[in-house]
Amino acid sequence: LPQLGPHLPSRLTQQPWRLLYCTGRDGFSLRSLYRCGGQPGSPALLLIRDTEAQAFGAFCATAIRCSNGFYGTGETFLFSFSPELKVFRWTGRNNFFMKGDVDLLMVGGGSGRFGLWLDGDLHHGGSHPCETFDNETLSPQEEFCVQDLEVWGLA
Repeated sequence: LPQLGPHLPSRLTQQPWRLLYCTGRDGFSLRSLYRCGGQPGSPALLLIRDTEAQAFGAFCATAIRCSNGFYGTGETFLFSFSPELKVFRWTGRNNFFMKGDVDLLMVGGGSGRFGLWLDGDLHHGGSHPCETFDNETLSPQEEFCVQDLEVWGLA
């Protein structure tokens, strides 16, 4: 987390973070992730390590939750460590920040491509360049298998 500090909104830089959800402790389930996802309106950091040991994720300006439509703000961004930190910020081209139902969590979109997505059992996901963040593919492959997943929220 320390490397991400300078990239977070300045109001959050002195805040303590706590682990809200991790697959090692809480199991692999998007429903469980939503249940543990933190206070509404409280930011969340989604960290993923895939089975090729690549780390990447998203900073979400609001809690990760189930939704009918897209939600979030332009503070949302994607990042990867490959091997050094790369941050992909909002382009302003659309407002497809976050969207989630029991089968799919999406971060970033446009033209049917998602910057980051995870399936309902959190075992599989994918990453594609998308208009929201103009990001590179975060994982070595466009589709990946999740080894560990954590959600951090403000304490």
